[in-house]
This record gives sequence, C-alpha cells and structure tokens, in this order.
Amino acid sequence: MSAQVIVAGGGPVGLLTAALLDAAGVRVEVFERNEGPSEHSKATTMHPRTLEVLATVETAGGRRLADVLVDHGTPRPSAHFAVLPDRLDYSGLDTPFPIVLLIPQADTERFLADHLRWRGVPVHYGQAVQGWEEVDDGLRVRAGDRDHTAGYLVGADGAHSRVRKLSSIAFPGREPTAVGFVADVDLANPPVAAGQLWHHDTGFVSTVPMPGGKWRVFGTEVGDTGLTAEEVRQRQSEPFGLEELRAALRRIAGTDFGLRAAPWISRASDSTRRATRYRSGRVLLAGDAAHVHLPAGGQGLNVGLQDATNLAWKLAAEIHGWAPAHLIDGAGSYEHERQHVAEQLMANTLAQGALMHTFTAGGQALRDLVSGLIGRGGDTAEELAGSLSGLSVSYPQPEGTHPLVGTRAPDLPLADGGTLHRALRHDRYLLVDFTPEGRFAELGSARVEVRAAPSPSGTWSTLCAVLVRPDGYLAHATPSADPLGLADALAQWTTADGATVSVA
Repeated sequence: MSAQVIVAGGGPVGLLTAALLDAAGVRVEVFERNEGPSEHSKATTMHPRTLEVLATVETAGGRRLADVLVDHGTPRPSAHFAVLPDRLDYSGLDTPFPIVLLIPQADTERFLADHLRWRGVPVHYGQAVQGWEEVDDGLRVRAGDRDHTAGYLVGADGAHSRVRKLSSIAFPGREPTAVGFVADVDLANPPVAAGQLWHHDTGFVSTVPMPGGKWRVFGTEVGDTGLTAEEVRQRQSEPFGLEELRAALRRIAGTDFGLRAAPWISRASDSTRRATRYRSGRVLLAGDAAHVHLPAGGQGLNVGLQDATNLAWKLAAEIHGWAPAHLIDGAGSYEHERQHVAEQLMANTLAQGALMHTFTAGGQALRDLVSGLIGRGGDTAEELAGSLSGLSVSYPQPEGTHPLVGTRAPDLPLADGGTLHRALRHDRYLLVDFTPEGRFAELGSARVEVRAAPSPSGTWSTLCAVLVRPDGYLAHATPSADPLGLADALAQWTTADGATVSVA
C-alpha cells in the first residue's frame, strides 16, 4: 500500500490534514490538481482557535507553526461582524492568541508545504484525484496518470469537490441571492485605516490593509442582491477585471481610492450548502468540500482547518486499531461532531448576510442596533466573539457526563513549566492530573500521556483530572481522586471494541 491515507487537495485544509495525520504516525500523500501552490491571498484571516491548533505542530528547528505564522502576518486586536462599525474585541479572550491574524493564504500554504517537505510527506502538484475503486484492503485511487493504493481518501478539494460528487454525496442548501467582489489591490490614495462604507442606496465596501502594502477590498452593490440563483450565476460568469472593479468602487464609495492594480480579483456568492454525509465508507470530506457559505469574517478557512483537526486524530486512531466505535461512526465521530459545527456556521453567515445585504432604511436601523450592542460589550459581544474566534465551539455532550465534556480546554500551566496546548500530541490523549500527590501518574500508556498541573481555579476548581483529546477538547473530567474510576473512563476512549466501518 503506497499510503495509508491519500488527501485530494493541496490547499490549507488538505495540507493541515496531511500534517496532523503524519504527526499521528500515518503514512500520507497529497495530490493537488493545480500545478503549484497558490500565489494569491484568497483567505487571509486566522482566528484564535485555529492558531491554538497550529501551536501543536512542531516545525523544523523546534518552532511551532502558529508562532511562525504570527511572525509573518499582521495581528489585529479585533474582528468585524457583518462589516458593522463596532468591532468584536479579542484582546481580553482567554487564549495565547487574543488576535485576528491577517496572513495571505499563499503564505499559509507555503509554510504548511515546507513543513510537509521537511517531514518527507509527498505533495504532488498537477495531479488531480480522478476516481477510485474499492479493493480488498482499501482503495485504488487514480491520480494523475497513475494508480495508487491507500486505506482511506480525504476529499479536501474545494466547493466543487470531485471526491464528493464521485461519492454521490448530496450537497443541498440555500440557493444564492447575492454576488459580491473581493480583490487584493494597490491603492494610490488608500484610506487612513481599515474601514467600511455601507449605504442602502449604493451598497457596501470594506478596505483592509494587508502585509506587504497591499489592500484587501470587498463589497456588494445594491443591484447585485435580491437575485435568483440563475441571475447570480450569470453575474459570476460576466467579466470582472480592473476596470469593472474601479467602476464598482466609484458607484459604492464615490472613489476608487486611486486603484492602480489588482493582482487578484474574485467574485463570491452567498450560496449556503452542507454535505449530507462527511463520510462514505473509506472516503471522507473536509473544508469547502463539506460546506460552503457567504465568506464573512474569514470563517470558511478556520472551520475547514478545524475539520482537519477533528478528522486527523480520529482517522489515525482507526488506522492504528485503537479507536472505539463511538469515534468511528457513533456520537463522537468526525461526521457527527463537525456537521453540528457546520450548522452553526451556516446560521452565523446567513445572519451576517442579512445584515450586510439588506439595503433598506430598515436594514440600516438593524445594523445600527446590532453594532450598538457589540460596541457596549456584554453578553451579545461576548457570544459573537466566542463564536467567530472559535473558542466557544463545543461538541455535543454525552448523557451522564461532566458538564465540561466536549468543551475546549484552556491553555492551563503545567507543573513542569509548559502549557496544556503545547503538550498536546496527535497520537495520544493528555491526562492532566491536578492532585497534589499525583494520584494518576500510573495511568499513562502509549495512548495516554499524564502531566501534572497546579490546581485550577474557576469552573475547573473542583476537578481532580481531565482527559484532553488530541484536538484540545475534553473527553472526560472528574472531581474524584479515584484512579480505578478514571482507568475505566480511559478504556472507553482508547480501546477498540470490534466495530466495523459502514460503507454506505
């Protein structure tokens, strides 16, 4: 078998999936239809939870990938919601990365590809996955002009995913009603700082300074909303180059900001869809192959990278033979947990679309109301900041478990001077022992690493131990100092129970 997993798609989601599978001891190869890495900015926004995950990836020289990206990007203390005037403040969030990081997708892909090259993971450009067939112990995958064998195939090949289509996985959702533009540009007369202009007579445009002196501009004209799906497709098929962008900016803002060049221009709609399944036998979907939506707040890239994080450790556990049934096709499976997150994402971006594209006096009043709630802080601002940052994302809690199960673990200090997030490994759980005498030290195994930590405060103050999954979420929490009871819980997360993989 040439690889245990083949990943279709060499964008950020596919590359991170490969990196995390490799970190978990899985042989993996990536096949990308384009001739080389992207040279365009595309998705430029990374939120705190994504940076936390990337801090678990150790690169050449011992640095963590998140630290490398932060050094090359532009950190901002706040994020926009529906390009409202008042912004969500990230500076007080409980995370090592209380920022929005602006970094071009081309740079993100480059650093991920460099990491895979250092690790010896093959990334084949100019070779698309064309199809596959099942064989006795896996799949025979056609990529480029050759056949390759693998145990599993991950489709991270974008919104028009060939893997999804060939798997006959339905992709239902809401038809688009609006089309906007997004571009990276050189401006002779840029605004003083990032900003947005919204008017119910003309539309909206947002301007954001980017690393390297370029600006990201995006917006929508009033006439490009309230359309039928066919009208949206027609608009997207029409030429939209430098002169069309210049004219749109003048119509919306009354100025083109001295637009000199636009190295990258794209059109985007508010089509909102989710795959009915994220897994069909030995084939799995991640990122835009599994869900598409209005590109609002940079959430698509971040949710896709979190898909990769959830998928990789569970698939690795299955391949290595220690995954219990509930991780493969039960309540704790990749599909079950991430479809739940996608539903929240779709609701969030639809709400932002309504605030962005309701070009009426009522729409203006609604924007003023929501922006004011954000500006005053409190519960509304905190909830939205938690959602966009990814820090409040949690997974469904199994009945009878501790209320913290399924929530994200904060980056608590460990007794040896390290921190919880940077102690995570993708091939094992982390058992954090809060007892002064280290009562759980003997529960370590090949799949469970035990680390001592000072007694926590707040909602964690009653806990004696927590079992943290490789992706940073709690699998188990206990106020009991009884090692026997905890040993039983560990077995439920680290022991295969003979479950078979559905091939529906």
